[in-house]
Amino acid sequence: MKDETSARLGKIESHVAHLEHQVEQLNGVVIGQGKLLERLKKEIQRQSSAMETLELERIKANSSKPPHYQ
Repeated sequence: MKDETSARLGKIESHVAHLEHQVEQLNGVVIGQGKLLERLKKEIQRQSSAMETLELERIKANSSKPPHYQ
């Protein structure tokens, strides 16, 4: 009986160790994806701001003043 219990306990400990390792790996992946997400958010904000600036410049260049304002 003790041998059976000891074997079952050993098997459970082995499974727990394996699961702990998987959790650590998944945590690393999640952290990496979080960093990538933040970097991509900043890049999108930068590009959005640049596009807005270009659009405003295009609008200013295309809008001519009425003759009485010149």
